[in-house]
Amino acid sequence: MQDTPKGSRLHISLFGRRNVGKSSLINALTNQEIALVSDVAGTTTDPVYKAMEILPLGPVMLIDTAGLDDEGALGELRAKKSLEVLEKTDVTLLVVDSTSGFGDYEKRIFLLSFEKNIPVVIVFTKKDLIDEEQRKQLLISLKKQLLAIAHSLSSNSLDSGSPSILNIDNTPALFVSSTTKGGIPALKQHLCNVKPTERLPSAIVGDLLSPGDMMLLVVPIDEAAPKGRLILPQVQTIRDILDHDCLTVVCKESELKKALAALKEPPKLVVTDSQAFREVAKDLPSDIPLTSFSILMARYKGDLLSLARGAKAIETLVPCDKILIAEACTHHQQSDDLGKIKIPHWLSQMVGGELKIDFSHGSDYPDNLDEYKLIVHCGGCMLNRKEMLHRISLTKKMNIPIVNYGVLIAAVHGILPRALRPLGIDYETLLSF
Repeated sequence: MQDTPKGSRLHISLFGRRNVGKSSLINALTNQEIALVSDVAGTTTDPVYKAMEILPLGPVMLIDTAGLDDEGALGELRAKKSLEVLEKTDVTLLVVDSTSGFGDYEKRIFLLSFEKNIPVVIVFTKKDLIDEEQRKQLLISLKKQLLAIAHSLSSNSLDSGSPSILNIDNTPALFVSSTTKGGIPALKQHLCNVKPTERLPSAIVGDLLSPGDMMLLVVPIDEAAPKGRLILPQVQTIRDILDHDCLTVVCKESELKKALAALKEPPKLVVTDSQAFREVAKDLPSDIPLTSFSILMARYKGDLLSLARGAKAIETLVPCDKILIAEACTHHQQSDDLGKIKIPHWLSQMVGGELKIDFSHGSDYPDNLDEYKLIVHCGGCMLNRKEMLHRISLTKKMNIPIVNYGVLIAAVHGILPRALRPLGIDYETLLSF
């Protein structure tokens, strides 16, 4: 479970005011002292990410955020960073101090989560500091506030019987004590029943196959290949093929012809690293379906139709146009780096001149997207589906075209229609809508 990739984990974010017990709750949930706990308000400053396994829930990414009521100019920046975490949150744990109750700060997070279609679990901490009658009054007050919110939004989805709001037994919140561990098992059990709105599809490629089908994967071993291992999308694809009772052959692009000749019948599908697209397409008979790991990841993690439509914008670029190349991870740049070197070179060749190119890395994603004629994004293997879809949605709202590496590379080499066909997408028909 600890080897589960970050982007495949359920992201559970804890929000609340300072000193409500968010860090203590993380320690109680994981049964480990992994979060710094102090009586000093504002101990947690920046969002803290911790990959953990919570039984019986499974592999999760717990995100501890700074207090929403942090003060001063620096405090406002910390609160802003906390709110940005919502864009990658699958489940919001809204942590409320039992001794102070549900107020304006909590209401703000509740509404923001609702607007982003994120399930909310309200957790009252410090259960051991209040009695049964006080808990009863807190629930009565909370129900009234939730119904008032529902009325103001004119929405039935916040009704007191809504499973997206309620936790167990028709109550709108759970009570826990991180000190005595009271209520922690019930919270874990409830989290198992919460249904995030943006979960990963059930398969990367296996849903396109039948048991016993043979797939051929082309994996270049070049300067950018990690020493002694495969990159994450390749490993995930192999595992997905095995999980669907199919067969796989893996070879380098230089061995493709030999691999095809060794097979008794053509493979059901060939998947290549995008950088070898042109060479593989040249050596592969046209009647054998072909796509790339990056295009499969676009389908798995994001919105492949939007990314494919964005490829049309490549044809409209002219010298000096401004584009953004965004990578979700940071890595040591190679002499033939795909994002820094190859893609800018291919695009410059296509437009007949130099482009103005900006780069972003990791969790940083610029606010000035409207300045760009095109966004070129990596495959997003280090992002969860929630955040990848958020990034795509931002560009759609601004009417800025976006592609990912695999879609762009297939487009610049003139083989995008062929690369989309195995996934049931006719490129020309797609562009007509």
